[in-house]
Amino acid sequence: MTTQDSAAAERRRRFADEARSERPDLALLCLLLGAEAGPVGPAGPRPVVPGETVPDPYGIDAAQIELDRLAGLLPYGSRSAAAWASALAELLGGRCGFGGSSADYQRLDSSLLQQVLRRRRGLPILLSVVWTEVARRAGAPVYGVALPGHFVVGFGDPARPVLADPFAGGAPLTGAEARSLVEGATGARLDASMLTPARPPAVVLRILNNIRAWAAARPERTDVALWAVELSLLLPSHPARLRYERAQLLVQRGEFLDGAAEMEEYARVLDSVEPTTAESVRRKARAARALLN
Repeated sequence: MTTQDSAAAERRRRFADEARSERPDLALLCLLLGAEAGPVGPAGPRPVVPGETVPDPYGIDAAQIELDRLAGLLPYGSRSAAAWASALAELLGGRCGFGGSSADYQRLDSSLLQQVLRRRRGLPILLSVVWTEVARRAGAPVYGVALPGHFVVGFGDPARPVLADPFAGGAPLTGAEARSLVEGATGARLDASMLTPARPPAVVLRILNNIRAWAAARPERTDVALWAVELSLLLPSHPARLRYERAQLLVQRGEFLDGAAEMEEYARVLDSVEPTTAESVRRKARAARALLN
């Protein structure tokens, strides 16, 4: 195993341990996720240079320092939920220019916390991570709210939250606007359960789902799809079918034996609940092995 492979394995071990800890650190999980895209240079991710020594090649420490710096710009102390929301919008959305647009959905770095902090652009869920992590450091009662189709942040009592939309620069989100967002995304009515504070592993899984969707639209990026699936499998709760997705990706990348072995393992999981599907998966495993002939 090369030094680079060893470092990658250590990052993944750290990711898995953090995801399963009693109080997972959302910022750290997102930054370890972002490290999978490669080292971070002034212009973004860049190739590894053999033999190069960089103190913080993946930007993890620098990003934590930036979150601390931004939090230090907020007045510390007791205030109402609405006042916290207003202060965050003024700092992050106003002075710092964090926000998003439709073009950001086409960029992988819109899902990488290191890059969102650098560019100050990102998807709703990543901008919400910035909001919650900065506000939390300043002592605000803040949490992510995983509305279907559009992640936002909440302040104060989750039973009666003050909602803000970081994608729109932290603009206040009224109850009627939240209902409209949910109805537009799902056709269903806003339910109180949708306002429950999102737990870090669930937030990270949703980010990884976004990355998998981004990669699925770009068949040449099976490398991104593969690490997104593999990180998802390290989370304490994930769809079992991700194992089959990983197997398919391995076959697409020409790793036929590993892909076939993964399919057979997934088939064993299915045997007791979906025997017909299990047999279908085994046939695909045999077909994958046959590609070696």
